[in-house]
Amino acid sequence: MGLKGKYTAHIAVAASAVAISLAAWGATALTDTEAAARPDAGRSATGPEGQAKDPAAGPPPVAKVTVPQSIAHATEAGGKSVNITIDDGPDPKWTPKVLEVLKQHDVKAVFCMVGPRAQEFPELVKRIVADGHRLCDHTTSHDTAMDKKPVAYQKQQILDAKRMIEEAAGGAKVEYYRAPGGAFTPDSRRIAAEAGMRPLGWNVDTKDFEKPGTNAIVGTVKNELSNGPTILFHDGGGDRGQTVEALKQVLPWLKQQGHTFSFPVRTTP
Repeated sequence: MGLKGKYTAHIAVAASAVAISLAAWGATALTDTEAAARPDAGRSATGPEGQAKDPAAGPPPVAKVTVPQSIAHATEAGGKSVNITIDDGPDPKWTPKVLEVLKQHDVKAVFCMVGPRAQEFPELVKRIVADGHRLCDHTTSHDTAMDKKPVAYQKQQILDAKRMIEEAAGGAKVEYYRAPGGAFTPDSRRIAAEAGMRPLGWNVDTKDFEKPGTNAIVGTVKNELSNGPTILFHDGGGDRGQTVEALKQVLPWLKQQGHTFSFPVRTTP
């Protein structure tokens, strides 16, 4: 091959190399442009632990809230807050009167309901929920000796009442369980907690169920509030006129003493 032939071959090889380089650059540029246009551009392909993400995987699972089996007395808000709890209703005469007093003083409470009563007066249960109060399971028959009964009986009392109350409420959840007369057992507390209901106690028993007189009910609250923040009243089980009048005095007095109103704790912080 002459000098001219060698020169021509050299130019051809050089041109071919340039063409290959340009093609490679173009492919790279196109890939980068497409990557920038993707919705997930700039996102890491690995999780927080450096493991590859599964594109088909949905959002991370939400941790299930575990409700303790211990009996709650404290308030969610802490400090000088108190819990107002109302038992044994709903009652067509007295529950509306209790609700009016609570609304007048802008106080929220927990209503511990007997299952069949809730089933009988669903409009009252829905009103309680609509007013911002919480629901509590107080069993189906208010058996104060249920702690001496078989576990199967306790389970039926608790879970049947929960179902009745939630159906009457239109789906609102029952968040607490209070044993009639405080007749808790380890089994009943476990059954309630596993169903998402925190066992609920009290610190101040106003004895309003015994109708001792309005002044006596108010005096009990003032004298025993140092025992703890959860106060027990009743809207069912008979004439609750004294309870209504006592609430009209107790609620403003609590505010005057610097107390606020909260709900009982449901979970462990």
